[in-house]
Amino acid sequence: MHSHDSPQTPVLDGWLAFEGLVAVLLVAAAAGYAWALWAGRRRSGRPLLRTVMFYAGLACVGVSLIGPLAQAAHGSFTAHMAGHLLLGMMAPLLLVLSAPVSVLLRGLSVRRARAVSRVLRSPYVRVITHPVVAALLNAGGLWVLYTTPLFHAMHASVWWHALVHTHIFLAGYVFTASMVGVDPDPHRAPFTLRAGVLIAFIAAHSILAKWLYAHPPMGVETADAQLGAQLMYYGGDAVDVLLIVLLFAGWYRATKPRATSLAGMRTARS
Repeated sequence: MHSHDSPQTPVLDGWLAFEGLVAVLLVAAAAGYAWALWAGRRRSGRPLLRTVMFYAGLACVGVSLIGPLAQAAHGSFTAHMAGHLLLGMMAPLLLVLSAPVSVLLRGLSVRRARAVSRVLRSPYVRVITHPVVAALLNAGGLWVLYTTPLFHAMHASVWWHALVHTHIFLAGYVFTASMVGVDPDPHRAPFTLRAGVLIAFIAAHSILAKWLYAHPPMGVETADAQLGAQLMYYGGDAVDVLLIVLLFAGWYRATKPRATSLAGMRTARS
């Protein structure tokens, strides 16, 4: 995708610093989650599955930003897309399902937990986590990345690279949390709104993949672009199916008690 003589090749020292920073942040997140589990062990027991999902999510972030796949992404659009699927879709899904906010609140003192709860109830968080806003930040960011010079700027500058990948991860996390989050959410949108936004997001994501298949970014070979676009289309669909299943499963759990109680009331009246 890019030659070694291209201005888009990152400066080695800058890349080493970026990967080192990512590694430090991942280790800090892993240690923080472990501490929160230990501190709140009397209130939460040992949530093994959620713990596994959290560390698997961190691993997806690490693989996408550090090591062979991250390096290959500068010469292969397919590798680039594999990294973005891990960073923007798979890692957010795993991390959201690990309920990191719940784990954190159980590990903190009452005073600090209340401070975190106040932040979660703030107007800013309410706006950012609204499904429509979250979907626009997520899908809209991808459209901007692949249909503007930002894609090439990301490979020319480590700062742009860091900014773009930070946005991809955070936008993916917020969107996933707004759809199927298991943490307490004082601003949870109704099921019908989330379902409608998810359908629109899937459509926008699929259309972008088809657009990239027909209109590769400048400098990307056609075969590489088409393979990357197919990976985006089918890989994205796989994660989207999981989101749909989780969304409807959450709706079923939320409505089942109500349906059972209504059935019992009708039986009692008859």
